Amino acid sequence: MIMNRYFRCILPAAFALLMAQCAPADPDIRAAADLAGRVVPTVADRIEFVKAESPDSVDRFTLSSDGDRIVIAGNNAGAMAVGLNYYLKHYCLTEVSWYADEPVELPAVLPAVDREVTVDSRLDNRFFLNYCTSGYSMPFWQWRDWERFIDWMALNGVNLPLATTGQEAIWYNVWSKLGLTDEEIRSYFTGPAYLPWHRMCNLDGWQSPLPKEWLDEQADLQKRIITRERELSMRPVLPGFAGHVPEAFARRYPDAITTTVSEWGGFPAEYRCTYLSPADSLFAVIQKEYLTEQTRLYGTDHIYGIDPFNEVDPPTWNPDSLAMMSRNIFESVTAVDPEAVWLQMAWILYADPAHWTPVTAKAYLQGVPQGRMILLDYYCENTEEWKLFDSFYGQPYIWCYLGNFGGNSFLASPINDVEKRLDDVLANGGSNLCGIGSTLEGLDLNPYMYEYVLEQAWRMPDGHDASRNIIDRRVGRHDKSAREAWQLLVDSVFVQPSLCGQGPLTNCRPTLDGFAWWTVKPNIDYRNADLVHAWGRMLDVDSCSRDSYVFDCVNLGRQAMSNYFIALRDDFNAAYQSGDTALLRSKGCEIKVFFDDLTTLLRGHSGFSLKKWIDDARSHGVSPGQKDYYERNARSLISVWGPSKDLNDYANRQWAELNDSYYARRWAMFVDRVTEAAGRGRKFDDEEFYNASREFENAWIEPSNAIEYLEPLDGVEVSRRMYDKYAPLILAHPASYSPTSVPSHHHW
Repeated sequence: MIMNRYFRCILPAAFALLMAQCAPADPDIRAAADLAGRVVPTVADRIEFVKAESPDSVDRFTLSSDGDRIVIAGNNAGAMAVGLNYYLKHYCLTEVSWYADEPVELPAVLPAVDREVTVDSRLDNRFFLNYCTSGYSMPFWQWRDWERFIDWMALNGVNLPLATTGQEAIWYNVWSKLGLTDEEIRSYFTGPAYLPWHRMCNLDGWQSPLPKEWLDEQADLQKRIITRERELSMRPVLPGFAGHVPEAFARRYPDAITTTVSEWGGFPAEYRCTYLSPADSLFAVIQKEYLTEQTRLYGTDHIYGIDPFNEVDPPTWNPDSLAMMSRNIFESVTAVDPEAVWLQMAWILYADPAHWTPVTAKAYLQGVPQGRMILLDYYCENTEEWKLFDSFYGQPYIWCYLGNFGGNSFLASPINDVEKRLDDVLANGGSNLCGIGSTLEGLDLNPYMYEYVLEQAWRMPDGHDASRNIIDRRVGRHDKSAREAWQLLVDSVFVQPSLCGQGPLTNCRPTLDGFAWWTVKPNIDYRNADLVHAWGRMLDVDSCSRDSYVFDCVNLGRQAMSNYFIALRDDFNAAYQSGDTALLRSKGCEIKVFFDDLTTLLRGHSGFSLKKWIDDARSHGVSPGQKDYYERNARSLISVWGPSKDLNDYANRQWAELNDSYYARRWAMFVDRVTEAAGRGRKFDDEEFYNASREFENAWIEPSNAIEYLEPLDGVEVSRRMYDKYAPLILAHPASYSPTSVPSHHHW
């Protein structure tokens, strides 16, 4: 009966239906059914998956109803997963978070699919992740977190995930085989949260040695990750050797052609990396050892992420030499895997436009045979490199939305501009456009943007409104107030891309004017009044307790309040400049009360808590000393970052306990010192406060400096309370939303 109806109603001429006699025996059906059992277990038995062929080789899913059952057909498990997500988003008005702790909330009755829907992919590759994400968001994840995240990627059509976990275990074996000692190898690695920058040849030895138990644990975790990803029709992008070697390697092989890479991130020379020239005969030897061992442990899908010059200089900028290096790297890979394709970040072109000119870029890219290198156009909501470099001279490329730097929690989602740019690249990007993806540095607080971008890789039915559907599923119904709030956000607030070095002024080391350093730029390109109005309309939604709605109420509120903090700080500065000490004390008290209020608001949703970050870090230790090691590593990344000021607060984020124990106390120190100086008729000493701040920051990262974890509060109730208090203040203070209220930053 089901099969007859399916053939009769939805079989297009080019779409042949295949059904196995015993559906569970098909691995794609089994993988899709298992996914449904994990994310919607209460209704999974009413969802039927059907295997279908796609003769034109595009991913395709079809939705239909049969009685009270939902039938999802697809050509593989990944397509079926996207079909399930389409049904959840557009019929059930719900969503599956990438976080395991956030619930999937379903309607009491599963809606029927009144008319069959068939959707094709329009691009073969849907990429996700960034080397940095494994540091800013995932360094301490256990399998439970990864399992939900992989399900989220499958539901959103990702089939090309970056898979960098567990590579240190392989490198340990390779360097051991080449004669390095245990101490030399583990001291070459960094602490867990910093491994992305170690892997990209930016940083060696910081917070080392890396415990041997970590290597073994992560290798086992990677096996589970890539097994599940492949079950869900993904091709994990595994690393290849890019040239980064331990300093001890250069000492043991003195005839090898090595160089010390350029300075990165303000780290002292002792942490700089060593690079082996691709022209050296040992390069191919190491590549073979690494890829052979990696394939033995993790298998291969023949696509390798190799990024030799991320934010560091190559040994030479000579175009012929750059072509030689890329050619030799590629040949070293294909000598081991003849089917290999090289995946390369085009971030290098954005990060150093002075050196990566059309001449040098063309030489480097064309050193690899056409079609065997795929470029990730990394930051397209800001700069589309495909337009600046002649569509990458014919090499395939993937248009990517970055969306977040450092895991920071700044509200930036330029949805209308992203839609226009995607329409443009799909129409005019050339035949070598081969995918859409996202390269977010951290899993930020605007998850719907990534779902929106990935949905554009599919040919949705006529009348499909992806933007409007976002807010409907955030509240679980069609709601007038929510839609009005969302429209205001899309038209007036979600207008600026995420910036490298961004965050609210609350998270910046305090100064009397401007902001202290490039890593926390609080500028906004919209009127804070518009955000406040959207926040108010969101709070007008009646009787909604959905988790995503509660999150949005807190999320909008903490950004609106943080924008207003610029005005509070400026008022404090004006009182200081005027010499009015009574007013100065009053304004200082307002700042302290503000931080208490912000902490209260952040307690309204678990997504704004520091606790999981620290608990996850400590969960890896097998002794108190190891647990402290991991916690120190976790704390330092989100605060001081490194030993110098260069990256201080780059990974800033608004988490209740971080706000309470770190940012609020730093601002209280500032208020007290400015007030004391004014009371004594002295000029506030910037340099002295800077030194005191560094001392406080470096003390905070120590686990002995205990953090008080705060009980959660009712997010909607505290949002309404903060709205009632701060909305009138914000609307009455025009400087709080002027984009010019923050002058250009100054350097310490």
